[in-house]
Amino acid sequence: MARETTVTVNTLPSMDFETRIFPHIGGYGRYNRLVVLFSWFPNFAVMLNLFCDVFFTHIPESYHCKPDPQLLPSTFLPSNFSRQGYLNLTIPWVNGSGLSHCELFKYPSNTSDFSEKVHRERVSCTVGWEYAHVAGLQSNFVTEWNLVCSDFWKIPLQHICFMTGWILGYILLGTLCDWLGRRRCFLLSISLSSLLGVVVCLSSSAVVFLLLRLSQGVMLAGVFVSSYIARLELCDPPNRLMVAMISSFFSVIAELLLPGIAVLCRDWPVLQAVATLPQLLLLSYWCCVSVFPESPRWLMATAQIPQLKRSLREFSTRNGVCLRDEIYPGETLLSEIDTAFGEDCQPRYFSILELRQTRVIWKNCLILSFTLFIGTGIQYCFTRNLHSYSSNFYFSYFLRVMTGALACVFICLSVNHFGRRGMLLLSAIITGLSSLLLLALTQYLRGGLVLVLSVVGLLFSQALAMLSVLFACEVMPTVVRGGCLGLVLAAGCVGMAASSLMELQNNGGYFLHHVIFASFAVLSVLSIMLLPESKRKPLPDSLKEGENQRRPPLLLPRPDRDDLPLLSTRPRLSEYNPDNYSRLVSATRKMLTKESLPYRIAVPMQAPLLSDSETQSQEDGTLKEVMS
Repeated sequence: MARETTVTVNTLPSMDFETRIFPHIGGYGRYNRLVVLFSWFPNFAVMLNLFCDVFFTHIPESYHCKPDPQLLPSTFLPSNFSRQGYLNLTIPWVNGSGLSHCELFKYPSNTSDFSEKVHRERVSCTVGWEYAHVAGLQSNFVTEWNLVCSDFWKIPLQHICFMTGWILGYILLGTLCDWLGRRRCFLLSISLSSLLGVVVCLSSSAVVFLLLRLSQGVMLAGVFVSSYIARLELCDPPNRLMVAMISSFFSVIAELLLPGIAVLCRDWPVLQAVATLPQLLLLSYWCCVSVFPESPRWLMATAQIPQLKRSLREFSTRNGVCLRDEIYPGETLLSEIDTAFGEDCQPRYFSILELRQTRVIWKNCLILSFTLFIGTGIQYCFTRNLHSYSSNFYFSYFLRVMTGALACVFICLSVNHFGRRGMLLLSAIITGLSSLLLLALTQYLRGGLVLVLSVVGLLFSQALAMLSVLFACEVMPTVVRGGCLGLVLAAGCVGMAASSLMELQNNGGYFLHHVIFASFAVLSVLSIMLLPESKRKPLPDSLKEGENQRRPPLLLPRPDRDDLPLLSTRPRLSEYNPDNYSRLVSATRKMLTKESLPYRIAVPMQAPLLSDSETQSQEDGTLKEVMS
């Protein structure tokens, strides 16, 4: 018989937030919905800055060296040739791609023969390049500093630096989110990202641009992770999925609007300034505390009792809940909090280092990091097939955006019915099958079938990524939710940066890249089965609650199977229930203090949510006086 091993985790006294606190402050009331609404706007601002990188680093479809008169003989007269003839004489022609991107002809100084028979030396560009129209912009990061030919490697390096900033931001600011709180981390991140966004517009060189974009990525990651966690911690279980998916629709809206904004801006500094403008507007959250308050769930999980009481009063008031008029006495709610935590309970903050003492939480974090890494990294394999089907930039761009919107709709319609784990498993299976079919049968399939498989794989890979993020936020405990979600999102950024590593090697390792991610997608099917199910379940708050999550059985038990032992006995129900007693006291007190009665017993008025010991003693005295 195998011996069960237990893992000891450091915990604080706690209460069940979903059943003991959340319903008595209005539940998912109008104030919670208002805060969630304002938490969607940061998602729009962050994604607008993230996808600007596509336009900043887009290479023009055609470009060539500027003709250099110094390389031509002295007898050459440009007026004797047309524009195209002049280019043909000065720039080599490459079969299949037109004019050479990186070379010029150098003629002997004393020749007068310009035919192909004369010996012409090929040299690198000397006076710069001429670019065709860039998608959406007239100038970008590439054309500003001529990052082509020998400097082409700086383009994927820029994307890698940007993703490195996001990775660092998710890990560092996710942990900071657990130490300082959701609101403080958000305000710090949005302030610095706005400042860096303005400074990026003033970049004077490619190196400065790289460093500033890396720093901006760190702060943008903090904005995303803090707002994502805050909105889910204010929702009840039935509404968490829709709230998360609507935030994804804000991302889709940002992607759809971005090409039009780029056309209107024309130059990359103007586009960067416009993308920074929503962040500047979000700085108003500094003054308006009510639109982005601190999460009461995090305050309770970290035992910050005074701040928790103020937050509960704020939420109950703004949700229109007068706790004194409820059957359950609101004035005893904070008394129960004091009893549960004790008067001398000190706040305690956790970090991702606590995962060393866990098994289930660490396992869930590792699996979801793996699935998100696959979901983001394998998208490059599908989008590359779209480029081969059509070279039009907008075709692949809008097709990817539309598949993202369809992925959101698919998750909204299916996940609440079939569960998080089941749909995550289905998305991984279809993603892996699409990738394997493309890998094995591309040369035997027609272009239409390749396009269909690419679109299906792209759709379900995006669904896999979105669902992994939501799943991770739901199964990680509140005390380390920021750090754990940051680790998962950082793994997703590593997958996004993998495509740039392929471009850095001129796509030399694309086949190996495709094989690895297709294999990983198949392998993830097995690991997903080890995850718990979080559909309509309360969020875990402590490490102990996170460790108690267990995966459901693969097969439902037979209804005719008797699982009860032969000599099982049910525990006898206690006749004393403190909740029923407190309800009786409150109802009796309310009845005796009505104005319509011929007599009235004076009871000192107390503010809502009082939690001192005198209140309980006064209630006991009142009850004894009435009974006598």
